[in-house]
Amino acid sequence: MKNIILLIFAALSLGLAGARAEKPVNTTWTGVAIKGYDPVAYFTEAKPVEGSDKFEFKWNEATWRFASAVNRDLFTASPEKYAPQFGGYCAWAVSQGYTAGIDPAAWKIVGGRLYLNYSLKVQKQWELDPVGNIDKAQKNWPELLKK
Repeated sequence: MKNIILLIFAALSLGLAGARAEKPVNTTWTGVAIKGYDPVAYFTEAKPVEGSDKFEFKWNEATWRFASAVNRDLFTASPEKYAPQFGGYCAWAVSQGYTAGIDPAAWKIVGGRLYLNYSLKVQKQWELDPVGNIDKAQKNWPELLKK
């Protein structure tokens, strides 16, 4: 009987998780976007750089951190230009119809847009067809937000 109750609880939990809409931005439990990394630095320094709580900006239901006031101000002026696509969730996962966290070191700029991935291994998979994966992810993203 105890096993049956556990199975029912697990099934209900999975069903509720599947019904939950994703937040527009992938955040830590503290509400910080992209694990506290500076989204502007990917463009200006071509590498992941940790942001600081001294340079923060709230946008799209998340706190974004930056390595400098200059980067914060660039983001503030044009957040859509610098924010990672698909809310900072793993771009490959979104192309497959689900969301996953990211490794800030697994990134690529394609067509002037920042894409993050779960890991360097997953990024290699995503890079086999970035344009195709971006297209699939763009089709899946609106549905993931409203599930």
